Amino acid sequence: MKPGPKRIYLDQTHLRTHVTGIERITLDLFAPDRLAPHEVRAVSSGSLPGMIGQQQLGLPLRALADRDALFLFPGFPPGPLCAVAAARCLLYVHDTFLLDRPEDLSLKSRLYMSPSFARALRWCPNLFVNSRTTGRATRAVCAPEARVALLRPSVRDAFNLGDLPGPAAYVPGAPIRMLAIGTIEPRKNYPASLALVGALNRAGVPAELHLVGRVGWGRHALLDDPPPFLHRHGYLADAALRDLASSCHLLLSTSKAEGLGLPLLEVQHGGLPVAAPDAPVFREVLGASGLMIRPEVPEAAASALMDWIIGGGLARAAAASRGNVTRWNAAAAEDRARFQAFLAGDPAAYAASDAVIVA
Repeated sequence: MKPGPKRIYLDQTHLRTHVTGIERITLDLFAPDRLAPHEVRAVSSGSLPGMIGQQQLGLPLRALADRDALFLFPGFPPGPLCAVAAARCLLYVHDTFLLDRPEDLSLKSRLYMSPSFARALRWCPNLFVNSRTTGRATRAVCAPEARVALLRPSVRDAFNLGDLPGPAAYVPGAPIRMLAIGTIEPRKNYPASLALVGALNRAGVPAELHLVGRVGWGRHALLDDPPPFLHRHGYLADAALRDLASSCHLLLSTSKAEGLGLPLLEVQHGGLPVAAPDAPVFREVLGASGLMIRPEVPEAAASALMDWIIGGGLARAAAASRGNVTRWNAAAAEDRARFQAFLAGDPAAYAASDAVIVA
């Protein structure tokens, strides 16, 4: 790329009313002030047909008309006609779930997003990923000549938890209050969360699961016949989520797969501990601050959780969680500096071996 300020068309056609992980990263990591001094032209849409129209035709036509501009796709994959400007397209990959787990996708994702994503990985030479785990998965399915560069998002205190003293104090005999955040859809694997909480209750340890998230796709038995320990809160605004988080002892994730798992880091601003599956992405994101569990064995996971609480895990959580956010954000700042150098045309921006994922 030529050195100097660029004109960047930023695809925001996927932004709607609800702001979850992908939308939050788009709004934070790729905010116009963070892309300064480059000129940012946001491309939005007011509807699903409008989004499809922009991705399939609108953005490729802009690429043909404005041959000096870059095109940044931080959310949904670009349409195949964007390949006419492949060298000027920058694709942010949140995960490879669209290709890895077709059985857990909605019909829209299977028919529209998966094919576009698979094609984009074949023609787009500039790929940016939110974690090393996502990078390794992307490297396995993208074009061999593509650059797969780390661009981990810094995690802000989205729910204003910074002034909390840490998790709620646990009183033996009172319920353990566990928080879960995410759309109700197959990938999140909420039946495993319910099985763990159910195992605690069967063992004589009162426990509750407080689930924050809108209903997505798929059939969910937990909606038809919810157990008494499940408390559904729907989609909550940030302020309401803060109040709920302040009353909980930990965040529980039993997700089958994540590229990052942004809420796991966001709640750590408040010193909340996180229990998550013992899998590469969670070990990468949480480091030593998380409690690694095996959700597929609910009784064992429940026992490990109780041993951790009895052993003083909650009391140690505040420092460990906040320290982990500091660690993550320091790495994210390095990634952002490299990305800024890349946009400015520095050919050595990704010369460091630890900045890219190699085959």
